Amino acid sequence: MRYLSIILVLLLLIACSPIEQNKNITSVEWMIVFNDSTSIRAIEFIDTQTLAFAGSNGFFGTVDVQSQNVRSNIQVHDTLTPGFRAIACTKNDFFMLSAGNPALLYKTGNNGTMELVYKEEGEGVFYDSMQFWDDENGIAIGDSMHGCLSIILTRDGGKSWNKVACSELPSSESGEGAFAASNTNISIFGSNAWIATTAGNVYKSDDFGKTWSVVKTPITHELPTQGIYSMDFYDNKLGYAIGGDYTQPDSNSRNKIRTQDGGLTWQTVADGLEPNYKSCVQFVPNSNGDKLVAVGFTGVSVSNDGGEQWDKISDEGFYSIRFLNDSIAYASGRYKIAKLTFK
Repeated sequence: MRYLSIILVLLLLIACSPIEQNKNITSVEWMIVFNDSTSIRAIEFIDTQTLAFAGSNGFFGTVDVQSQNVRSNIQVHDTLTPGFRAIACTKNDFFMLSAGNPALLYKTGNNGTMELVYKEEGEGVFYDSMQFWDDENGIAIGDSMHGCLSIILTRDGGKSWNKVACSELPSSESGEGAFAASNTNISIFGSNAWIATTAGNVYKSDDFGKTWSVVKTPITHELPTQGIYSMDFYDNKLGYAIGGDYTQPDSNSRNKIRTQDGGLTWQTVADGLEPNYKSCVQFVPNSNGDKLVAVGFTGVSVSNDGGEQWDKISDEGFYSIRFLNDSIAYASGRYKIAKLTFK
């Protein structure tokens, strides 16, 4: 009887082990939760109950992930309806940043409306992405001006923002910028930040944006429409980036790279294999860095081995994706937001 009890305990341990939880993703089901005549490239979870979004024509709002109810509004600046490509959240506030000239950065105000906290005007102004390290320190990046990338920082929770001088940044390449395709040109982990650019470069800071270095990656970037479109880090060492060429979406040559040393070096992976052009890549939470999902208007692809091999699991097109947990994500695209269930 004693041995039988031991066997039963072992069977229970096996049944409750994480092996089942870590099974491969092989399919996805999606459900549209919002339809409108706007393009949405920026989504972020405010908390486990609320997804925030912002898009073209000044459109922004939230989705309740329990009820799927959507609340939305239009942000107007004078006679302009800004096109938003970047948003971010802290514990206390929601932020959204417009692309193009002028750059308009809003945060939630005390009276329930959005408050303009940063404005930048000038030829070449174009901001692409925004993130917060914590509730006080945040960063937004844009295309190069006057010989360096445009980087603005906040140290007071987003109440004020200051642009970093070119004398404090590495020199940019001619025409270097970032693709405002999915608000994933910046990846944050701990005090680290990585910025991915159209020139195939990755800029890195390990001190909340005070100092920066830059490395060249092997991703294809010969044409203005090529480069790194999206990047994600699982921890302070393992990162993955994807790109391609949206004008040649079937191309998959040198469009996927990976780092295992915190961005010091990058290697081409899955060269010439699925997936083709994608605008957003994200690690699946709690997957030990083994599972990734990439989306674009070309469909949804998944990797279960750290990005070495990929399978296309849906033709449905999206621009950006964020995970709520290890099986549920929300994705945005042309005229839509959808709930995705991975199995």
